[in-house]
Amino acid sequence: MDKLIKKRLIIPVFAVLFLVVGTSFKSDFFEIAKQIEIFTTLFKELNMNYVDETNPAELMDSAIKNMLNELDPYTRFLNEQDVEEYKIKNTGEYSGIGALVRSYEDRLLIIEPYKDYPADKAGLKAGDEIIQIGDIKVSDFDDNASELLKGSNATNVDITYKRQGETKTATIKREGVEVDAVPYYQMVDDKTGYIVLSRFNRKASSQTKAALVDLKGQGAERLILDLRGNPGGLLTEAINICNLFVPKGELIVTTKSKVKKFNQEYKTKNKPEDLEIPLVVLVNGSSASASEIVSGGLQDLDRAVVMGARSFGKGLVQRPLRLTYGTQLKVTISRYFTPSGRCIQSLDYWNRDEDGKAVRNTTFNTFKTKNGRTVEDGGGVMPDIEIASSKSNALTDALVQNNIIFDFATKFYYDNSFENVGDFSFTDANYTSFKSFAENGDFSFKTETEKALETTMNKDDSLLGQEVQQTYKDLLLAINKGKVKALDTYEPEISKKLTDEIIKRYFYRDGLYDYNTLHDDAILTAVELLKNDSKYRSILQ
Repeated sequence: MDKLIKKRLIIPVFAVLFLVVGTSFKSDFFEIAKQIEIFTTLFKELNMNYVDETNPAELMDSAIKNMLNELDPYTRFLNEQDVEEYKIKNTGEYSGIGALVRSYEDRLLIIEPYKDYPADKAGLKAGDEIIQIGDIKVSDFDDNASELLKGSNATNVDITYKRQGETKTATIKREGVEVDAVPYYQMVDDKTGYIVLSRFNRKASSQTKAALVDLKGQGAERLILDLRGNPGGLLTEAINICNLFVPKGELIVTTKSKVKKFNQEYKTKNKPEDLEIPLVVLVNGSSASASEIVSGGLQDLDRAVVMGARSFGKGLVQRPLRLTYGTQLKVTISRYFTPSGRCIQSLDYWNRDEDGKAVRNTTFNTFKTKNGRTVEDGGGVMPDIEIASSKSNALTDALVQNNIIFDFATKFYYDNSFENVGDFSFTDANYTSFKSFAENGDFSFKTETEKALETTMNKDDSLLGQEVQQTYKDLLLAINKGKVKALDTYEPEISKKLTDEIIKRYFYRDGLYDYNTLHDDAILTAVELLKNDSKYRSILQ
């Protein structure tokens, strides 16, 4: 039995190795066969002779992951559970509790319960920490415990969770969850329609088209398409979204790969919905992949004004390849290029710094749009009009990654009450409270200057005198004071993130979208631009 298990574990690695090398396999046959034989022998001898009992599955999982870590973060081995998750993201449908959940080593954190779905009906709130699911403690579960929350329709799952220091229990009845690609659309004035496109699953183009038709029926003569925070998804859906606004037969994306069959041109195939409606596309640093295909394509074709902040910069295309035992390899097969010829990939995973981190592109090439406007490659899609509050920076990113903004929003929710979204306001006093919260919290953030100084001091510490070391300490103190001051410098960006997070606690996403149509800087600027037809047209010339 042990031999059979080991044999089954080895097979997926063979498949991964064969698939990673692609068409180079024939020319490198001997070297590949040699390395596979070495690995197979090593794996067998290690498991048979190591002084303690080994776990072959864990060793194999670690071997695969470390091999793929040498490439880019999008090339991943998918086990059976991962494959199912991948399908869910593409279809936008699954059965579970209806909440966005983040996994940690010893707990699951409720990030956002979806309105009127099981978690919401059971009273769960953002910030609740799930510590047990059924009889299984999350801290004892090796894999992603959020998988335990999924299950067949109408089945129950018992959970134990902590809220504000108090332990609670709940029984949640699972049901089918539909994740809309277009969670919201609305008229923002008598002639301007607004559509939020939050993901590129299989519903993306059909739901966007339906929203556009409905808005035009309500009198929309201008349109805002909001792609902020959209991480991407299906390439075909991105093409179809562009096709709503550009003619049939228009080139949107070219993909280039070392494998000839992956070198393709993607053109629009359908009759467009509206070739004339003035269009503004909103992006930010979290708009990636398919979002950049749409925004970059419409920008290159001079079909829309792009507004907001520079997008993420993911110019790589992945494809799932089937392996054995229900597993898959999601592998980067090509780079994509917008109609003007741009590749907007911002990180170079094949040239890393001394810490092993991907190098960010700092030199850009220029290209021309259909009307002759200058655009650049290599660092995401740069908007035609920048909005300060849409931008990100190292400080705001750190505040998000360290859950400082999230945790403050949780505290704010339990300390304040609002009857409706129109009553909400985030005051200067509230922001002062946030600064104190951030300064006193468990917040780790080092600037590039600090990192460089630490590296230098660690190398030369023994050679430096007391006076230099004291100057170094004084400089670090000045930098820390500067970081505190930066909370004021970046108040617009930070306040925007705080407001978004807090409003969802009271009024869900629909409430946030309602609030944004009246208060969001990017939306208000887009509305004003679309009202000024001559200015709008001049930007695209």
